[in-house]
Amino acid sequence: MIDLLLRNCRLPDRSEPCDIAVRDGRIAGIEPAIEAQAGRVIDAAGHLVAPPFVDPHFHMDATLSLGMPRLNRSGTLLEGIALWGELKPLLTADAVMERALRYCDLAVAQGIGAIRSHVDVCDDRLTAVEALLEVRARVAPWIDLQLVAFPQDGLFRDPTAEANLIRALDMGVDVVGGIPHFERTMEAGAASVRRLCEIAAERGLRLDLHCDESDDPMSRHIETLAAETTRLGLGDRVVASHTTAMHSYDNYYASKLIPLIAESGLSVVPNPLINITLQGRADTYPRRRGLTRVAELRAAGVNVAFGQDCTMDPWYPLGSGDMLDVAHMAVHAVPMTAREAMAWAFDSVTLNGARAMGLPDPRLRVGGPASMVVLQARDPIEAVRLRATRLAVIRHGRVLAETPPRIARLSMEGRPATVDPAAYAPPAGD
Repeated sequence: MIDLLLRNCRLPDRSEPCDIAVRDGRIAGIEPAIEAQAGRVIDAAGHLVAPPFVDPHFHMDATLSLGMPRLNRSGTLLEGIALWGELKPLLTADAVMERALRYCDLAVAQGIGAIRSHVDVCDDRLTAVEALLEVRARVAPWIDLQLVAFPQDGLFRDPTAEANLIRALDMGVDVVGGIPHFERTMEAGAASVRRLCEIAAERGLRLDLHCDESDDPMSRHIETLAAETTRLGLGDRVVASHTTAMHSYDNYYASKLIPLIAESGLSVVPNPLINITLQGRADTYPRRRGLTRVAELRAAGVNVAFGQDCTMDPWYPLGSGDMLDVAHMAVHAVPMTAREAMAWAFDSVTLNGARAMGLPDPRLRVGGPASMVVLQARDPIEAVRLRATRLAVIRHGRVLAETPPRIARLSMEGRPATVDPAAYAPPAGD
């Protein structure tokens, strides 16, 4: 007797359909056909069954706060930071928790199984820190939530930021954060990188810095981060988020920098929805796309994972908790339309995000956790193309969410009665 049986599944790494048996929250079998009594049977109907989505970069303390206390009229990063500074004194723990829990409901429905959220520590009350620690405990059955102690106003620029960051880590926040490009000088920014790396090394913690989220080609804190990561042996415990200034580095400097990043072992997390929206605002034409050098980083062997960053907050008025929307934007904005690259875009919001967060490999395998998403698509490329409907979201063998297939019903003489967007086969080959 098994708890759950998924029939006629397509896996990202298998060409032929298979069945998946689940017992006691783990995958008990993956075979072409499984004959067994099951507490529940789900017919995947030839659709893709994949690991849960992972969002390695988000701001849950600000999510769903759009319009509080006003809207970002310029659409710029700096106005968003200023607006958040206006909202921060008004925050209450209950309000932060309510918005964060609502967002987690949405995230589960969209198939997200893990989120890394930055939480601002430049508030002496640490209201958001206390609230999100409680949220982390509440959502643990459904989402792996990591919290980053993030000094939004600058580790050195804000007089109490470092002390508050240490307090937050002592309270149980998981990851050391920072924003070196928001310090008053480049020198102060580099010094903040060194200090934050030392804190992470001393405490044995992971490190995730907002790094060079700027159009300024002279913002080069990623170089310092890579050097300190190597010096201190932090390796794959480190993430450089955004790194958008890299789009404006001259090619010679980039050719020197990218091998240093690869040597260090750190991961890079661009945020396509936000980066293409916030960056290039001072440009007329030609206007920069705003993303880092994804193709070059990939070619050098750097782990690149896409994050969502924001949903309906001071920086971004859109967003839906959909990591396929993130991958879809990346395909357009990078751009990367080779079939290998589009398939990789799916990995970037599943496998690569888990690696950036230091989570176990989430690939579906016998003996592994029975956590997966059934998607209305037949392969990863089709999932990205369609931003496929999540037919079922399963965590440790428990079905958390279900959505009916997206099927349009037609009333046109001589034409089919229905249209399934997943029924249009892509071409074979490369």
